[in-house]
Amino acid sequence: MTTVIATAATAATLAADHDSWNGPGPWWPLFPLFWLLFIVGIFAAFRFFGFRRWRQVQGYAGTRAGEARLAERYAAGEIDEQEYERRLATLRRMGSS
Repeated sequence: MTTVIATAATAATLAADHDSWNGPGPWWPLFPLFWLLFIVGIFAAFRFFGFRRWRQVQGYAGTRAGEARLAERYAAGEIDEQEYERRLATLRRMGSS
């Protein structure tokens, strides 16, 4: 019980003695603005670099998958050598653009 009274008395003393603090000042909006810009910058960096890398990987994987399927068709005898070369050139030309 005495601890509760002592804590209440200390809190009352601290609440009454607030003359040394004059508030946050006129610059207080800068800190939330800086945090907001920091967080937006982090998301933008992940989006830009992650999306760009994902597109490169997906484009390369798609081209490789097409070449593999074309090689399978050639190996199975579904298409001849001229058709294989023509389609392979088309796949590589489309993959590089």
